[in-house]
Amino acid sequence: MPVLNYGFYSVGVIILVLLFFLFLFSLGITTDKAGKKFIVNQRPKKWILLTMAIVLVYLTILPLITSATFLYTSKYQKMIGEVKKGNEISKHIAPISMDKIRVVDQELAYLLGEKIIGSQPALGSQIQLGRFSIQKVNNELFWVAPLLHSGFFKWFNNPEGTPGYVMVSATNERDVRLVETIDNKPLKIKYQPGAYFQSDIHRHVYFNGYATTGLEDFVFEIDEKGNPYWVISTYQKEIGFSGKDATGVLVVDAQTGAIQQYAIADTPAWVDRIQPAVIVEEQLNDWGELINGYWNFSNRDKLQITEGLTLVYGKNDRSYWYTGLTSVGSDESAVGFVLVDTRTKETTFYKQSGATEYAAQQSAEGKVQEKGYRASLPIPYNINNIPTYVMTLKDDGGLVKMYAMVAINDYTIVGVGNSMRETLTAFKSAYNSSGNKINPSSTEAKKSIKSMITRIQNDVKNGNSFYYFTIKDYPRIFVGSTQVSGELPITVVGDSVEISFDIDEEKIIDVTRFDNKAYQ
Repeated sequence: MPVLNYGFYSVGVIILVLLFFLFLFSLGITTDKAGKKFIVNQRPKKWILLTMAIVLVYLTILPLITSATFLYTSKYQKMIGEVKKGNEISKHIAPISMDKIRVVDQELAYLLGEKIIGSQPALGSQIQLGRFSIQKVNNELFWVAPLLHSGFFKWFNNPEGTPGYVMVSATNERDVRLVETIDNKPLKIKYQPGAYFQSDIHRHVYFNGYATTGLEDFVFEIDEKGNPYWVISTYQKEIGFSGKDATGVLVVDAQTGAIQQYAIADTPAWVDRIQPAVIVEEQLNDWGELINGYWNFSNRDKLQITEGLTLVYGKNDRSYWYTGLTSVGSDESAVGFVLVDTRTKETTFYKQSGATEYAAQQSAEGKVQEKGYRASLPIPYNINNIPTYVMTLKDDGGLVKMYAMVAINDYTIVGVGNSMRETLTAFKSAYNSSGNKINPSSTEAKKSIKSMITRIQNDVKNGNSFYYFTIKDYPRIFVGSTQVSGELPITVVGDSVEISFDIDEEKIIDVTRFDNKAYQ
């Protein structure tokens, strides 16, 4: 129903205001000679009253009868589309090497971005950092934020725009870049939120043909060459004045202001998000809460999302909105997890119990409670075919001090460490100690090698013993604990061994199986 879209509703409000002033003018209002009383000299025009009544109905009664949730419960519940049933969430989230795990969250990215700007006083006095958004650039994860004008006079003195943007690696906090040129040409972010007159990105879009288009989620993104854009999701309302549903994106060149509109299927591959988090979150909540109708006062089978939506990356480099689902009234236990494709909105529900993000954070913080560290928002990963929350532990200044891994299916299984490698080893040890066993013959295992030990050394961290060793004809360092094999402590140089491991892309590799052939 195009007449009920965002733009026409706004136009209706404007018309109503204009009619009100026209109504007052038509009354011919004057004052008496003393100037103390208002006198109405003529009756209002009937057509004005009639038009005002019609517009009022359009703005009040019509939205109620076309959009009320209790009248269109089924439509709201199905707005998310078909929800597929998944078997194991670990099958959806690809295994990942240690150097690809996110260790920088949005808060830390902002601190690191401010630091690099502060190192250049001339720049720091002119601009401020915009909002960081995470995205993949040339298959690497980065937090990206534009440089914005810090006030009217800063904008007035630099109307051509601010000199670039900041990139912070999500996997390496030492990789912070201030990007001011592309192909040796200076960058100028002219169109931005908070700018003035036609340089304001919202105003620029509205006055270039999209004043009556539903727009959501103005996100700063860069393409694979580093060119800056504003990616804006477009939507239409499917249920009267409500029921937002994404239809595509506007891609606005942050330097020239050129606007390109794309349908979902035609959106460039470098755009990570088409489905706005706020719309997906609303649709997921409606799907869970209205599962047995609007008048479900007993809350039977009702579901709700846990901690909002988190952007994660799965197989084939696809990005997803991730969240847990709990029964209404539940706090720490999730009844399942949802992955929503950020481009197509394809939704998969994994009905398996586990810990909520909050419960995982509490468990990780409890492991180092004497230090008083705060856990970042957990990110789900597939660690050795185990669905695992990974998070950082930060001090009061927001700096990363330690790392933590928590099993999603059992938040009492926790591993912490001063490095991601140490954390992984501690997590595997805790996982095996809990009575579970990491399956060395899983489909994720990459190699199995028979060789001879050339060096071996013991190291104790946080009360746990780890054994680092090398083997003949394979230039890597391997590490394992007694949880992997009780033969490690009695292994010496020259012993013949057979080992299995998952990923050989790193310098130090965790073994999933260790067999000393001298003890058969």
